[in-house]
Amino acid sequence: MNKKQKKMLARIVLSALLMIALQFVPVDGVSRFLLYLVPYILVGYDILIKAVKGIKNKQVFDENFLMAVATLGAMALAVSDNGDYTEAIAVMLFYQTGEWFQGYAVGKSRRNISELMDIRPDYANIEQDGQFMRVDPDEVAVGTVIFVQPGEKVPLDGVVVEGCSTLNTSALTGESVPRDISQGEEIISGCINMTGLLKIRTTKEFEESTVSKILDLVENASSRKSRSEAFISRFARVYTPIVCYSALALAVLPPLVRMYFWGLPPVWGEWVYRALTFLVISCPCALVISIPLSFFAGIGGASRAGVLIKGSNYLETLAKTQSIVFDKTGTLTEGVFEVNAIHHNVIDDKKLLEYAALAESASSHPISKSLRKAYGKVVDRGRVTNIQEVGGNGVIALVDGVQVAAGNAKLMKRLHISYIDCHQVGTIVHMAVNGVYAGHIVIADIVKPASKPAIAALRREGVRSVVMLTGDSYKVANQVAVSLGMDAVYAELLPADKVKKVEELLLKKASGSTLAFVGDGINDAPVLSRADIGIAMGAMGSDAAIEAADVVLMDDDPMKISTAVRIARKCMAIVHENIVFSIGIKVVCLVLGALGLANMWLAIFADVGVMILAVFNAMRALFVRKYTEQSGVDQQKNVSLRSA
Repeated sequence: MNKKQKKMLARIVLSALLMIALQFVPVDGVSRFLLYLVPYILVGYDILIKAVKGIKNKQVFDENFLMAVATLGAMALAVSDNGDYTEAIAVMLFYQTGEWFQGYAVGKSRRNISELMDIRPDYANIEQDGQFMRVDPDEVAVGTVIFVQPGEKVPLDGVVVEGCSTLNTSALTGESVPRDISQGEEIISGCINMTGLLKIRTTKEFEESTVSKILDLVENASSRKSRSEAFISRFARVYTPIVCYSALALAVLPPLVRMYFWGLPPVWGEWVYRALTFLVISCPCALVISIPLSFFAGIGGASRAGVLIKGSNYLETLAKTQSIVFDKTGTLTEGVFEVNAIHHNVIDDKKLLEYAALAESASSHPISKSLRKAYGKVVDRGRVTNIQEVGGNGVIALVDGVQVAAGNAKLMKRLHISYIDCHQVGTIVHMAVNGVYAGHIVIADIVKPASKPAIAALRREGVRSVVMLTGDSYKVANQVAVSLGMDAVYAELLPADKVKKVEELLLKKASGSTLAFVGDGINDAPVLSRADIGIAMGAMGSDAAIEAADVVLMDDDPMKISTAVRIARKCMAIVHENIVFSIGIKVVCLVLGALGLANMWLAIFADVGVMILAVFNAMRALFVRKYTEQSGVDQQKNVSLRSA
């Protein structure tokens, strides 16, 4: 609890004790009124002040106005009848208790967001005159060498130029598994250095760093309202004035009808009491508070699990997901390609691999990296000229003045070069030297152990269609798709082809359902933007993912996708429960109040009781069951062990 919540709780407790104690004080008249006024003012003065401010600002119809009118009216009736002031005090007391619970619930959900906000670094260490000096991360220029000591947060993105260590990435990924880092590797801001001293050369300014983008994403999530929230806001703006005028009509019209048409006494006190009860019952607190809180708690619970959802509108859309389209490389597979075989023709395998590594030296594609890794030597870029990258085909370059073509079968056909087909499973890099076929290199990717359990988990969550898109060959794509139990696979696609295929699938999907695309965020930005909901995974350090996707998974565990869907569906189920429960109870109690069958105590339950129950229900969205994520991986491991 914060200081404000503690103060409010003290006011509630003290007011309740005074109200109970006054039951045993034998006083009447003005003295009785003044004594009971003390606990009323003590617990409700801020509500009265807010109601007055609302009237001054011409924003009359809100819950503060309803509570002020209802309780002041009840106090006035008690004065006129020398009756019981307890009801008026109790209404204000229980309303403030409900507000306190709501504040506590919001604070709890905000603490989950705050834990993520703790990744923001306070300073960066730079060396000056042989000593470390702390500076604001905003002041550190790109290319500056900074030092991160054990226990400190990494303040900026960069490359490790000296040292090795273990990083705690739990604030970003939601997982406690440490990650090793060493010289030459990229490092992102927001991680905590656990062991050794790291010397890092920064590659981005602070405002462009990973930690800044993530913080901005989370801070702005609440500004993107869902349809449910927008509906509740519009509903409250229309509903509150209607019930105020209805209460006024209930207080005035029946007595007038009794007096002028039936010739009976008007009984003003009874009908005013019914109208005040009607006002207390009608207060829309449960809806206005619990629905946004449900979304806020859902986003908070997701962020704690390493799933960043950009807004409640995306949470609502994600909950309707019936079809999921996966990119293959880096999403369902490790994205770590290794050279499995070299089949040479006119030159030996070492020379063939050297030509391939040099020709591909300018590319950042995982296959190019695997070729350079297999080559095992420092690539001399000065030996390579006239590099032409043919999208979806491969690369043509001059290596030591010799024309080298490295790519798939499409490239060979494009160059009118006869090639030898390879029946090994993997990605085949065909090589041609000076227009003559020189052989091919077989490169294989590895399916992630969690991919198959992740697909099964999605089906358990109700996802009906799981599709895979890839630029890889049909043979490789089919093998991966069959092993994972995909419903369909589309291979040998260029980036533009992936967008077209997603558009075709969008036209075929069921009305009212959502199609999600899952990619690694590096080259999938167009597709992530085109799908109903774009999910980028393994996005630590990927600017394209954070910018283009609607949901960002901070590590490369595909089980997090089912976690995200489960969180969204749980959150929306809670929202619908609260809407039905709140409106249903309100309608029943309003009818009872209008007929004189409900008193202030039932009104208190209809308002405060329903609000507290709805708030506690909303808080369930904070909690995410993690054992279901791990169980799938463990199950897959057990299957592998049995088959071995």
